[in-house]
Amino acid sequence: MRLSTMLDYSQGIKQSADHVAELERAGLDIVWVAEAYGLDGPSQMGYIAAKTDRVEIGSAILPIYSRTPVLLAQTAAGIDALSDGRFILGLGASGPQVVEGWHGVPYTQPLERTREIIGICRKVWRREVVTNDGLYPIPLPPGLGTGLGKPLKLINHPVRAQIPIWVASMGPKNVEMTAELADGWFPFLFIPERAREVWGSALDAGSAKRSTDLAPLEIAAGGLVAIGDGLEHLRELARPMTALYVGGMGARGRNFYNALTRRYGFEAEAALIQDLYLSGKKEQAAAAVPDELLELTSLVGSPGYVKERVAAYREAGVSVLNVTPVGPDPLAIVEQLKEWCS
Repeated sequence: MRLSTMLDYSQGIKQSADHVAELERAGLDIVWVAEAYGLDGPSQMGYIAAKTDRVEIGSAILPIYSRTPVLLAQTAAGIDALSDGRFILGLGASGPQVVEGWHGVPYTQPLERTREIIGICRKVWRREVVTNDGLYPIPLPPGLGTGLGKPLKLINHPVRAQIPIWVASMGPKNVEMTAELADGWFPFLFIPERAREVWGSALDAGSAKRSTDLAPLEIAAGGLVAIGDGLEHLRELARPMTALYVGGMGARGRNFYNALTRRYGFEAEAALIQDLYLSGKKEQAAAAVPDELLELTSLVGSPGYVKERVAAYREAGVSVLNVTPVGPDPLAIVEQLKEWCS
């Protein structure tokens, strides 16, 4: 397995990029850069490209609604050039609260949009003349514009004609599409022992339609990591964030993370967390997160226990162990995990 982490913004953008360079020397393989409704991702990824030499740089994620498909492709090609072929384009639909509340764009047809965007991006990188029918008509036909649109191809020659595309997906149909078309998959709250039960059918259905031109689907999953005896209390650090996603990331009936938690078997707990969170009782919602869920979605404990968790992720098909080191020496954690993942 390769080893990855999310960019830590706690010290500021420039300081965080310096930290990535340190993690790179410790053995980190990939750094993922979020965007959400914070600073834009591409600016940060370009800066990281200048500060590093080997580590791959991935967006996790660029929302599909905030940029046109061709701009996503141009941005990916640009960062790939800056990094000498180290970029990964991570895409996702985000959710209605961010897409409509921040970008002011209707949250419609995420599955179809993702499928078309993947196809358009790959055309751009191959320097094909780009045309598309569907949700993204290219060129824009008469009646929707001036009628003067001309089919074009990318001026530059990309460093790579096949930049990896990863998709953050959770629902069965979206996961099926990911297994069919994408190079990699970002699940969330991944429990290796239960992943097959929850996602197996969707992954199998997508894989059955997968082109032979694509390598096997990669999977990035993991969680908090602390290695040592008596550190189990550090799992508590994930409690507020888990409550936020399970309880507050979406309205009732439209919270993908809540639905996933229910599918894992925590139906009553997921309902309670959502009720409390949406009522403004965030601390009570966090307290309602099951200890078992925190344990199963993290790698915190003695060296022997963490090695067992690494093996469980590997057995579940995870090819990129995505971790958040906690404790005073994150570099030592990365070095140790790199040894165990090799």
